[in-house]
Amino acid sequence: MLVALATFTLGGNSLRRDLDNEAQKLFLLMQTVSEQAIINNTELGLVLEEDAYRFVAYDEQRGSWKPSGERLYRQRKMPEWLVVTEYIENDAPRLASSEDDEIRPDIVLFSSGEATPFELELTLDSPSAVNDDYVHRIVSDGVSPIEWQHPGREASEEP
Repeated sequence: MLVALATFTLGGNSLRRDLDNEAQKLFLLMQTVSEQAIINNTELGLVLEEDAYRFVAYDEQRGSWKPSGERLYRQRKMPEWLVVTEYIENDAPRLASSEDDEIRPDIVLFSSGEATPFELELTLDSPSAVNDDYVHRIVSDGVSPIEWQHPGREASEEP
């Protein structure tokens, strides 16, 4: 009985550590891409899919979003145990694009340093993990810099 309990606890802690790492990776990527949008004076977007995410660039001449060839913006797979819940303002300003565009980012990172107001919650999707209160949040009100809120910490605390 003790061995099973110890395995359960260690497994849960390992998944939490992995969740911490995934949240940090996404947060740092979003910060870096936001900085690149400012430096390169271009609009960039985050496309969230069920099992992956990627960054795209806005092509002003064509008036549409396109994948970028840069390695930083490539598609990244999410682990099966990771659940990303998105809360994104639907009436937030968006760049004009044709309705038949195949690519529409969920979050836009503007060259002005602003972003679509959003909140992403990262949690564990594992029956063996105790995850009810273990939630990472990556948030922006659209004007302030992107923040990473760690489980059990206030938004302003450093990791």
